[in-house]
Amino acid sequence: MKPVASLLPRLSLRNGTSLLFALAGFAAVGLISGCGSSGSQSGSPVLGGNTSVTLLISSTANDQLSQFNVDFSGISLTSQSGKTVSLLGSYLNPEFIHVNGTAEPLVTVSVPQDIYTAATVTVPQGEFVCIGQDVSSNSTYTSTYSYIDQPSLQITVDLASPITVSGNAMGLMLDLLVSKSETLGSCYSTGAYDPYTVTPTFNLTPMTISPQPSNVGNGKLTGLRGLVASVDAVGSSFAVTAADGPVWSSTSNGATTFQGIAGISALVVGMPVDMDVAMQSDGSLVATRVEVSDTNPSGLTLASGPVEFVAGSQPTLNSLVRLGQGYLYSGGVALGAHPFSFGNAVFQASGQLTNLQSLPFSASFTAANLVPGQNVSITSHALTEQGGPVYVPAATVTLVPQTINGMVSAVANSGGFEMYTVALAAYDLMPNLAVQGGQNTLLTNPGMVVVYADPNTQMLNSGTIGVGSVMRFNGLVFNDNGTLRMDCAQVNDGVAE
Repeated sequence: MKPVASLLPRLSLRNGTSLLFALAGFAAVGLISGCGSSGSQSGSPVLGGNTSVTLLISSTANDQLSQFNVDFSGISLTSQSGKTVSLLGSYLNPEFIHVNGTAEPLVTVSVPQDIYTAATVTVPQGEFVCIGQDVSSNSTYTSTYSYIDQPSLQITVDLASPITVSGNAMGLMLDLLVSKSETLGSCYSTGAYDPYTVTPTFNLTPMTISPQPSNVGNGKLTGLRGLVASVDAVGSSFAVTAADGPVWSSTSNGATTFQGIAGISALVVGMPVDMDVAMQSDGSLVATRVEVSDTNPSGLTLASGPVEFVAGSQPTLNSLVRLGQGYLYSGGVALGAHPFSFGNAVFQASGQLTNLQSLPFSASFTAANLVPGQNVSITSHALTEQGGPVYVPAATVTLVPQTINGMVSAVANSGGFEMYTVALAAYDLMPNLAVQGGQNTLLTNPGMVVVYADPNTQMLNSGTIGVGSVMRFNGLVFNDNGTLRMDCAQVNDGVAE
């Protein structure tokens, strides 16, 4: 089992000991036809040649878990004639909580056009993480529950409806239903053993790629973060490697917005990138936004995840490094709760949302109003981890979008924004971590977030939002003089708490 570091005061570790994976069946996938397919007299597509199939990952989760990795050593489809096609050419370890309600491409592969009736997934290991409070000792703990060093589980799932692969390109969305994928009596207990089970449960659904994608449901993917792997400025193309394995090859054009750099010619291998992309009808990716938070790639480390602790006596923080890559993680250092000092760091908010100046509150993110529970991306150029209070000096700390799940307690309107007052569950990171000793008390009511949605917010929920509705909101969470407020990019149906 991987240990989780506890490197700031008042942090402790609790590890689980064993689990058994049992992968539930994929949801039924209806008959689908990709772009450019031709039809027979009966209306069925004529199968022949290959289709570019992009497999994307997503998750549907409440806020109980802070990390969920499921390792894949193989994913394949089997046709009605018994032919097997692999969708995965290498071992990948995707993390699913950071794509709660959003999505990112896992792999794109050329698949022979056919009717596929079964799927096989090989799972060698995995783990999930929860963060909480031990009231008796007034301490924070990061608990990791792992399945590791066991024989790989190869699960073959019959599909209730066949998948027809045809046309130029198509997408398949692999959505992890987190609440149905684990049981855990308590994130922490005083006993020697915390029983738990993991039964990863997925939905596999087709995604129609729009000619002009506008949201995750039709091919617009936002907040893809990683390090630049290669650049071809002449050909206006570049590749980005994500921390959990995927490599995204993209192109830019005259409509691409660059933030932090002048253009593609300023991209350098090793730079951290936060980008939005539009999937094309041929399966390729076109970058619509490319943001670079730190232009110095020398010895760069990139760490993303929620803040766990902010010290009141010195400019240091602990962050759950959900996704880490670069210099300090190149040797396979275990991720988990890691400390950073931020006395000389540049604080900034992601450029993904462009309406910050229009919000009816001051949307600022600084060292003075940083609070536990906010989702950040940190860069550093440290060549080693030091003792306190230096730890790992952060060069930049960037506020990035996150998903919260909660119940709407009030609905109002202000300055053209719909306002939803959202009550968080007690296990949510913000109320859970706000009571820690050793840090400044900055929040008046850490169990409440006021969400602001404007006409550009993608409303992907199935019904009207009203008092009592449980919803998932994705956006930037700011601390506005003690009140948590979100600039909302997307709304999805919620998950039972």
